[in-house]
Amino acid sequence: MEIKVLKNILDANDHIAAQNRKLLKEKNIMMINVWASPGAGKTTTMLRTAEALKEKARMAVIEGDVASSIDTVTLSKAGVTAIQINTDGGCHLDAGMVDTALQNLPLDELDIIFIENVGNLICPGSFDLGEYKRIIIASTPEGADKPHKYPLMFTIADACIINKIDLAPYINFDAENFTRTVTGMNTDIDMFQVSGITGEGIDEWSDWVLKQLDSYRK
Repeated sequence: MEIKVLKNILDANDHIAAQNRKLLKEKNIMMINVWASPGAGKTTTMLRTAEALKEKARMAVIEGDVASSIDTVTLSKAGVTAIQINTDGGCHLDAGMVDTALQNLPLDELDIIFIENVGNLICPGSFDLGEYKRIIIASTPEGADKPHKYPLMFTIADACIINKIDLAPYINFDAENFTRTVTGMNTDIDMFQVSGITGEGIDEWSDWVLKQLDSYRK
């Protein structure tokens, strides 16, 4: 019975995700699902991305959190269009939540939507939200063992950002070994080394985003 209930939940989610995908395609908007553990630097990465894409693409962020609107306020103060979803204890966003957010965004004024999913490296990987691409952010202070402990997310992501690379010299983190592990699990994944503080790697990352947008619109 529990398996049947879970299947019904996922089927219903996938149906709404397909509707989200259809709407976004009609509007010519690319949506990217962003995964990371708490504190990995998702919001800072979104701020840096918005700066890099200014004058190149119009972006918005759907902020997913268990509670509060701290990150949405931070983004909005920086001039980034952002909308908040609070899950009230839920460990992930689902397609229905994203559908509600889409209905409240100025879709005719956007090119890219980033979904900053709830900080979690387990649940979000099971739920299609209607996104075009999925990325995972892993920060150097978390250690190099994340791909081994949470393989699903790294296996199905389209790109991986190693964030806070500026801290690597001061902690026990081997970026080359981490990259080797991730690419061994997912040969199609694109890797980026980024610092939200210094801006290192942001241009390469934002160029990748624009490349995906171009491909999406062809």
